[in-house]
Amino acid sequence: MTRGGLILAVESSCDETGIAIVEDGRRIHSNVVASQVAMHAAAGGIVPEVAARAHLRWIVPVLDEAWAAAGVTWADVSAVAVTNGPGLAGSLLVGINFAKTLAYVHAKPLIPVNHLEGHLYAAWLVDEAREVPEPLFPLVALIVSGGHTFLIEMRDHLQYRLLGETVDDAAGEAFDKVGRLLGLPYPGGPEIMRAAAGATRHDVAFPRAWLGDSFDFSFSGLKTAARRTIAAETGGQGTSAGETPLADDRVAELAYGFQESVVDVLVAKTIRAARVAGARSVVLGGGVAANRVLRDRLAAAAQNAGLPLVVPRPGLCTDNGAMIAAAGARRMEAGVRAGLDLDAKPSLPLARR
Repeated sequence: MTRGGLILAVESSCDETGIAIVEDGRRIHSNVVASQVAMHAAAGGIVPEVAARAHLRWIVPVLDEAWAAAGVTWADVSAVAVTNGPGLAGSLLVGINFAKTLAYVHAKPLIPVNHLEGHLYAAWLVDEAREVPEPLFPLVALIVSGGHTFLIEMRDHLQYRLLGETVDDAAGEAFDKVGRLLGLPYPGGPEIMRAAAGATRHDVAFPRAWLGDSFDFSFSGLKTAARRTIAAETGGQGTSAGETPLADDRVAELAYGFQESVVDVLVAKTIRAARVAGARSVVLGGGVAANRVLRDRLAAAAQNAGLPLVVPRPGLCTDNGAMIAAAGARRMEAGVRAGLDLDAKPSLPLARR
């Protein structure tokens, strides 16, 4: 089975409703995403029940827009791919049941895709805004998002070996929580990056959890250090978005110090893992990969190590249907199919040690 033809893919693992139509697992014909960020901002994080209901509201309009942008018909589509885990159970079920219905009604194969695999395969996507060569095997990939932070080795397509993962909190979660402590809006990652860019002093030092020679990550201690520092400077009051007792310049300095701590560890461990694995390229993916400082720092470190870095443009780093289509095409080529009994797997792993 080849990757020829178009894959229609559905992504609804968390708070983004994404549907895309992609050719040969690589070329994007359409990629439509309905974001719920504004909806969850008041709560300072994702409310699962609200997210699931929003997927129900937006999934048909998103499909309609994806069809209009692609200018194709069901006769051109080879298969329907869908995220079946990991993620929020209610959100996953909306996308899975929608995709199963489409596959059944139009007599198309149904391809299950691991959401984390999608973030990996975003590195293979191209469109009018991005023409890049395919990553070279063997490769080491850093996937870093709100729910996941891990390093994985790929010797070939669909072959994964877990090198390291977070032992507590994901980097994206740490960004969100520290952003809240600093009184920045949700989501914290982009806001911390913006605040840090305005820092005029760079002398705030937060701890780095190196964990010896391990490729694992830990960010809980960093969060604790940030919380204690902020509490000491605010008289233990804490902060909330728009009501921070900290001066803007101090928020910028603390944001800079926190971001530097996260980026230093992510970059150092990724390059060391690539050297140990004998990688020919490095891939960066996941929502936190949209962070400009992380992208630039890892690109420079990879260049110094003589390795090409492949990183999707920011719009393809966050959750979207195109990345699910890219991974789905490889799974289709490998003969992977799902029946109409496909169910959500909220804790679905990509690989084990």
